[in-house]
Amino acid sequence: MNKNLLFRNIPKVDVLLENEDIQRMIGTYSRDTVVEAIRQELEILREFIRTCDNEEKAMVQIDALVQNIELTVVKMHRPNMRPVVNGTGTILHTNLGRAPISRDHMNYVASVATGYSNLEYNLEEGKRGERYSHFEKLLCEITGAEAAMAVNNNASSVMLILSTLGKGKEVIVSRGELVEIGGKFRVPDVMEQSGAKLVEVGTTNKTHFSDYEDAITEETSALLKVHTSNYRIVGFADSVPIADLVPLGDKHGIPIVEDLGSGVLIDLAKYGLEHEPTVQESIQAGADIVCFSGDKLLGGPQAGIIVGRKKYIDMMKKNQLTRALRIDKFTAATLDVVLHEYLSEETAVKNIPVLRMITEPIEKVTKDAKMLCRILKNAGLPAEIRLESCESQIGGGSLPLERIPSMAVTIKPFKISTAELEERMRHLPVPVIPRTINDKIVLDVRTIDRSFFKLIAEQFAEPGILN
Repeated sequence: MNKNLLFRNIPKVDVLLENEDIQRMIGTYSRDTVVEAIRQELEILREFIRTCDNEEKAMVQIDALVQNIELTVVKMHRPNMRPVVNGTGTILHTNLGRAPISRDHMNYVASVATGYSNLEYNLEEGKRGERYSHFEKLLCEITGAEAAMAVNNNASSVMLILSTLGKGKEVIVSRGELVEIGGKFRVPDVMEQSGAKLVEVGTTNKTHFSDYEDAITEETSALLKVHTSNYRIVGFADSVPIADLVPLGDKHGIPIVEDLGSGVLIDLAKYGLEHEPTVQESIQAGADIVCFSGDKLLGGPQAGIIVGRKKYIDMMKKNQLTRALRIDKFTAATLDVVLHEYLSEETAVKNIPVLRMITEPIEKVTKDAKMLCRILKNAGLPAEIRLESCESQIGGGSLPLERIPSMAVTIKPFKISTAELEERMRHLPVPVIPRTINDKIVLDVRTIDRSFFKLIAEQFAEPGILN
């Protein structure tokens, strides 16, 4: 094998630039982009020849140079963030964007965002308005709160609340509720950034009413209760419900703040799941301020929603930190359209993807799984394709112990390893993200929309995927 001859067969950059296909690329894309792609592919080709011991394979790669350059150019112009198929069965998958928004909702948001809108314009009065006005009345009607606003995520909600009420003062919180939100962001750290002084009471597993009562001083500005939505302490454990803290707050003139985390607006126990405290329950119990996420069990966009007494919400709106944490027009429009669904619980469960997936009966999931299994089998793929029972999870730090019966399609490839197939699935034009269990690809159908079934089969049938 004469490697020097192979290297001499590699076209030079100036020769490639005269190639008809390369000229077409330059006409479609920029010259600089094409030249960069040429240089990248030439380096890859040279490295391949250096390590290759098969002349025929090396010549195939040389012949494919222009084609590979085009693939690289296309890839360089493709956005990095792309839609994926979620076959993991985790409904609120943090790494996959958490709550999906329905196509109908996004079509409405697109109609608002692609032009001008009344984001901060009061059409009734013909003067400057407030971006919270588009959903504040809705939130008040749904939750029973006096006022509402939103910032860019729930950690921001906590920071804004404590900065407004507790900066330079003490905020009391149970040790058992000092949670880590995720990504190493922790409630104590968020509190520190807000300027509030953390006063820990109780122990990890038990906090009593007297612990709060004994900790109150003239410097106390709020009592903070954090719902531990992403873990459970079981066994010898106890905490003080929000309803018991309200009289203590009233007695001392101290606001009671509850961070609900996921912030569900309907009682999921009706659908066979563990009861998760609703925002309405916290407001009815007398909490002065309640905050929660928009992109978890609510099923909307990333946002931190704050509801409660008007006097405190008004103070937060005037806080200079609000400007840095405020939501944009996309979030405002999406919150508006998603929250309108909650005017009817039946409509919300039907039209909000997260709620629909959570409440989907196993019979319906099984029917869909059979359809996907049949489509994949009809594609004639070199793999064993079967139906198997499995369990979905809600994810996103919500209901950590809850498992939902589901149905999966499993794929065991004949010609390649399961690990190789999983890696190739991540590099499909529309990536498919599965679980791998017992050396099989597992596609939990609860989190896969029917509209993807045909596409999945077509992508798997492409040469080089299962071969």
